[in-house]
Amino acid sequence: MKGTVGELGEFGLIRELTSRLTTTPAVRVGPGDDAAVVAAPDRRVVASTDILVEGRHFRRDWSTAYDVGRKAAAQNLADIAAMGAVPTALLLGLVVPAELPVTWPSELMDGLRDECQVAGAAVVGGDVVRGDSIMVSITALGDLRNQEPVTRAGAQPGDLVAVTGWLGWSAAGYAVLSRGFRSPRAFVEAHRRPEPPYHAGPAAAGLGATAMCDVSDGLIADLGHIAEASKVRIDIRSGAIDIPTQMNDIGQAVGVDPMQWVLTGGEDHAIVATFPSDVKLPARWKVIGEVLNPSALPQVTVDGAPWTSKGGWDHFGDIET
Repeated sequence: MKGTVGELGEFGLIRELTSRLTTTPAVRVGPGDDAAVVAAPDRRVVASTDILVEGRHFRRDWSTAYDVGRKAAAQNLADIAAMGAVPTALLLGLVVPAELPVTWPSELMDGLRDECQVAGAAVVGGDVVRGDSIMVSITALGDLRNQEPVTRAGAQPGDLVAVTGWLGWSAAGYAVLSRGFRSPRAFVEAHRRPEPPYHAGPAAAGLGATAMCDVSDGLIADLGHIAEASKVRIDIRSGAIDIPTQMNDIGQAVGVDPMQWVLTGGEDHAIVATFPSDVKLPARWKVIGEVLNPSALPQVTVDGAPWTSKGGWDHFGDIET
């Protein structure tokens, strides 16, 4: 579609965006009414929300609108999965300048729709507003399917720490892009479009996971949330974490120890969880550490020692990679 958002108008833009959507059996009333209606057979709804701001969370010279849509959906749907729930629906709040070409929000919606389909969810509504820059606000919903939610507060001394999904790939891709390159492509794409293991969250709940979260701020930072909530110490064994050869090559090229990306790079949206030591984990899960009694304050250590290098994501601090 040609033209700008301003030329199309608010209701024309809404029609354009909703025309691109698909649905699922859980959606009883979709876009077009005052509110959506989504089935919640469990009688409990898991909800998460997030905001992406242009220049802070994405750059249009690095990522297409479709990439941003996939990423925006993924990071919210991963939060639902990390509670042990199945994603069901997503709501969009979109702020765009009037002069923005209509193709940008249209392609954004395509990305949101396609990522929702991967997770088994659907976009069910939202709002569009004129603004000076692009902001994408997402609210995701999920269903527990008669399981108890897996929070950050249940880890017990003696539990194993295991992870499924990529670690450090997005941070390595960010390092490549920030130096003006576009390859190795696999790492650049991991930054543009993370691939959370949605199925693993509910499966982990079924296996008896005691605590769980997705790796959005960095492995140490996110395990730190579990350690604090559970009042335990978590020790990571660095030797248990495999670093791909290409990631090592990127690290050598830019002068960064790739273990820094693995331990502190966020936005991969892998899922990390703690399990009782007698649980037999599927092959997709990699045991990388253990839960211990806290020696003092709850903390995360690496090979028995505190990790002293900077890293992790803080929205009110500097970007770390």
